[in-house]
Amino acid sequence: MDRLQAMQIFARVVEMHSFSRAADSLSLPPSRVTRAVKELEAFLGVRLLQRTTRHLSLTADGTAYYDQCRKLLADLEAMESGFPGSAGQPRGRLRVDMTLSLARLVVLPAIKDFQARFPDVELTLTSSDRTVELVQEGIDCVIRAGTPEDSPSLVARRIGAFEWVTCASPEYLARHGTPKTLEDLADHQAIGYLSSRTARTLEWHYLVNGETRTVRMRERLIVNDTDAYVTCGLEGLGLIRPGSYMALEHLSTGRLQPVLTDYAAPAVPLSVIYPKNRHLSPTVRAFADWVSELMPPAEARWRQGSRR
Repeated sequence: MDRLQAMQIFARVVEMHSFSRAADSLSLPPSRVTRAVKELEAFLGVRLLQRTTRHLSLTADGTAYYDQCRKLLADLEAMESGFPGSAGQPRGRLRVDMTLSLARLVVLPAIKDFQARFPDVELTLTSSDRTVELVQEGIDCVIRAGTPEDSPSLVARRIGAFEWVTCASPEYLARHGTPKTLEDLADHQAIGYLSSRTARTLEWHYLVNGETRTVRMRERLIVNDTDAYVTCGLEGLGLIRPGSYMALEHLSTGRLQPVLTDYAAPAVPLSVIYPKNRHLSPTVRAFADWVSELMPPAEARWRQGSRR
């Protein structure tokens, strides 16, 4: 048994959640992939994967072994990338998760540049705002908004920030008036955004004289999707407070109008989060560096748009 290849096959099975898809991605017969994992389990003397007809999951031993496999394979990739024969080029699969709005509005419009720079990287981009188990789900890194929680197993690299923008459609403001102060918000209704991480709608935070003030709005309609949230605002169903990057297009056309612009809001950090290894994978580093380059000009546009 080629143990290195068996580790690579096992890691790919975990990341693809499928023996057959792993075989396709590695250009190997499915029987070879199945045999490699069985031989690896026999060599280690433990069950790594729990298999049913419809589901594939890691056992406790499998999770621990997969974590070590990722570290070893990343170390090997980092070492090899420093030699001339590899040309230092990132290569292989990269799975990234981020919110749908960030993917649609910021990352995907520029993704051709990433592919041109790194033609040997096979990128899988998934969209969610839930808490992701990176190792268990085979995800290399995520982009998340907010202050990251301290974790001994994860690294959070800040790549930028955005602001919340309180806004509404001209139709809504014509019917209900324009709030001038935070106290005026008591006379208004808002669209609620349900966080999948907390199972609660988001409160609104403002900075007043250097202190944070929290406002809980009246919410007759609640959604859990950022595009649906902005759409509700465009339809005049209530005040909304999306991220500046979500509202930029509609603020520039006047379909949304900012309110309470005299009340600053705490900046919301954006971070790339990935498992902590001794050597960061060149592929993950390449993506983190690339997406960091997108942020400064994007942030300038967001700030300008939110103050129109």
